[in-house]
Amino acid sequence: MIGFLVYLINIVANVLELVVVVDAVLSFFMHPLHPVRQALGRIVRPLLAPIQRVIPPIGGFDLSPIVLIFLIEIVRSVLVHFLLALAW
Repeated sequence: MIGFLVYLINIVANVLELVVVVDAVLSFFMHPLHPVRQALGRIVRPLLAPIQRVIPPIGGFDLSPIVLIFLIEIVRSVLVHFLLALAW
């Protein structure tokens, strides 16, 4: 059971990180009103907004996706280690 939860956490974190990266890359090529960008934005923007309030864009470059991926990795690591500690 613990193994399944660890697997599920890893899958969710990987998918979320992929969505963040795809949204960041597409922001260079697609219009903000494109349906794909809007769909990704509905997922990513609520997570990026608090980070963007603390870390504004620097020279037109938004660092919030990098920070979000870092935070996702921290949460993943904490959850996995907690679950594995419960298994012992």
